[in-house]
Formats: sequence, C-alpha cells, structure tokens
Amino acid sequence: MTIEKILMPKLGESVTEGTISTWLVKPGDKVSKYDAIAEVMTDKVNAEIPSSYTGVIKELTVAEGDTVEVGALICSIETEDAGEAPQQETASASSGSAAPADEPAKQTAGETAMKARYSPAVMRLAQEHDLDLSAINGSGKGGRITRKDVEAIIASGEKPQAQTKSQPETQTAAPAAAEQQAAPAPAREAAASGAAIPVTGVRKAIAANMVKAATEIPHAWMMVEVDVTELVTYRNKVKDAFKAKEGYSLTFFSFFVKAVAQALKEFPQLNSSWAGDKIIQHDEVNISIAVAKEQELFVPVIQSADDLSVKGIAKQITSLAGKARTGKLTAADMQGGTFTVNNTGSFGSVQSMGIINHPQAAILQVESIVKRPVIINDMFAARDMVNLCLSLDHRVLDGLVCGQFMARVKEILENISESTMPVY
Repeated sequence: MTIEKILMPKLGESVTEGTISTWLVKPGDKVSKYDAIAEVMTDKVNAEIPSSYTGVIKELTVAEGDTVEVGALICSIETEDAGEAPQQETASASSGSAAPADEPAKQTAGETAMKARYSPAVMRLAQEHDLDLSAINGSGKGGRITRKDVEAIIASGEKPQAQTKSQPETQTAAPAAAEQQAAPAPAREAAASGAAIPVTGVRKAIAANMVKAATEIPHAWMMVEVDVTELVTYRNKVKDAFKAKEGYSLTFFSFFVKAVAQALKEFPQLNSSWAGDKIIQHDEVNISIAVAKEQELFVPVIQSADDLSVKGIAKQITSLAGKARTGKLTAADMQGGTFTVNNTGSFGSVQSMGIINHPQAAILQVESIVKRPVIINDMFAARDMVNLCLSLDHRVLDGLVCGQFMARVKEILENISESTMPVY
C-alpha cells in the first residue's frame, strides 16, 4: 500500500486559492481515478476536483468552507502498489450500483447522509425547475444526486414524486431530520436585531477579490457621453431579421464590445496588466464580461474579440450568459481576460465606477441608453445618449492615453452604420 497526496489544483489563470464547498467523499470511501471527490469555489469558477488515483480515502485535511492555496494538501488516499484496481471493482466503488438487477441495493446510514448532501449546482437546478430532490434516486457515490441526474429528469419532462418510506428508513433518517429542525433556532434568535447572513461560497470569493483589487490598485476614473442615435436606428432596423435567422438576440452590448475591441488594437496600453516590476502588454484582445446569476457573479471571457464580427460577439455573449445561468461555465471560459466591459446599463444605471478586474489595467462600464435633448447646430434635438465610464489602474495608465482611447471609442460608436460596422 502507498499513501498518495491530492493537492488543490489550479483552476484558472491567476487563480491562487480555492474554497472547498462540499466534500463528496469521506475517509474509508473507495474511489476510482477521475472520480469527483470535492466541489470547490474560486473567484472565477465553480468546479469539481477529480481523484488522481484509485484507492481508499484516508484523511480529509481541509474542512468544508476552508480556503486553501493552489498546491496545498487537501486529502490523502491509500493506493495499491500494483497499480490501478480492476475495472469491475472500480466501477462498483465509483457508482455504488454493481448489485445484480434482481437484488436491491443496500445503503448504510452514512450513505443515506451522503444522498442528502446536495451540491450548489444541483440545488440551483432543482429550485429553477421545482423538483423535489428527496424523490430523486442519485447515481453518485452513496446514492448522491449529481447534476447529470437532475438534468436527465429535466430533459424527460417528468417530475418524480416522493415515495413513502418504510419504517426502518424513517428511523434511520430521524436523527438527521431532528437536526435539521433544530438548525433554524440561531436565526430566530438573531431576528430581533437583524438577520445574520454567513459569507460563504461565491460571495466570499467575490468579496476577497474585490478587496484585493480595491486595495492594491490605485483607481482613477473618467466618463464620456456618446451620441448613439445612429447605432440605435441601425440595430432596431436589423434586430428582428437577425433573431429570426440566427435564433438569438442582437443586443446593443454586442456593438459596444466590438467598438472597444477595435479601439484596444489601436491603444494597446489599455490591454495590459500590472506585474510588479513590469507591465505586460497583451497581444490578444480577450474581453471579460460580467454575468450575474441570482447572488453570484461570473466573469467569462470572449476570446480574440477583435477578430469577431458583431454577430460573432453576440453569439459568444449569448452562449456564455446561458452557461452562467445553468451552472455550466468551465475554467477555460473564465481564462485569459485582458480588459473588462460591464453592461451596467441593463440595470438602468446612468453613471457608475467599476472596480478593476485584477490584474487587468481597466474596466469600462456601459451605462443605460437614454433619449434626451441635445443641442445640435444651436437647436434642440432628441438624441439617444449613453455614458461610458472608465476605471483605470494609475500605475499602468495615465489620463492622456485613456482620454485618447475613450475619444476613439466615442468616434467609432457615433459613426456606426451598415457600412462601418456590418453585423455579419
């Protein structure tokens, strides 16, 4: 027998630590190589950690909710010196369903407890589709319900009904039920002076990243207003035909991202990162976009945005937003961002200051398009106006180059037409 170490993996570029949100195994469990053993959250993505070996879990060295650095020991596993376990044995250990079809599978009290521990992704899907998790038979270890189990039920269109439990099962589950009933008591005690909401998971990761960005980066800020009347007219003219042909929407935001990507090629200083004793000016223009889902914030990346058409950017925005809503964003979706564009206008905001996405050098807030009176040739005219708000890292950038960049973005947007920025 050999004791092997499993370390916290690196789950994305610039990711230095992760939080163990849920252990999927316990000491004594048999696992196969590549079986998921834990769910981990970072400031960029939620992911599962696979086992690097086939063997028996010996010790969990990190508790749920603990944040550890990449490369730190999280658990140990006892493996066979002879190599991988036989396929039949590993299949039994990983699925827990190797019993003959005519023999009912047996669950221990520990396995029953594992079944009732739901991952954040599973709970989100169940809530969105009004599913009773207690009525679902899980295919994971110890009967644990996986995201694939829930997705399969959603695809079938049938809602499972909770089954009547036998007396022995009721007795086994009674301590857990009593414990759940007792849990809300502290919240009731706190209600008199306000609810205490624990900071965990994604919110904890977001908080840590924002503090790091706000304290390490000397922020400066500027704003320009842009007349996007011609853009609004052009987009409204083609949006219905585009939706009918492509199957997804042509948003204003797609045009803004395209304009920014074009300007970044002309002003590469803004497409940079601070790296201590040097500034890294990136060759690729990879635009990070902020996508919110309930209380969670994700920042996926549109790779090589400068090489894409408006249609290509619109498709990427739709795809990444859909992945965020369904919990399917991967580490690859979050890597490589060089500049962030945030669609704050979707909330009706008209002016805001964004916190820079560390280690990038700037973030641009695209505010709400508002129709208001503007003086043109000494006469009032109703025009579609938008504010663009830039936060910049003053270690990397100065007002002169940022002012030139913003003027160029303004110029591109104010001259958009079918000839200057075709959709296809």
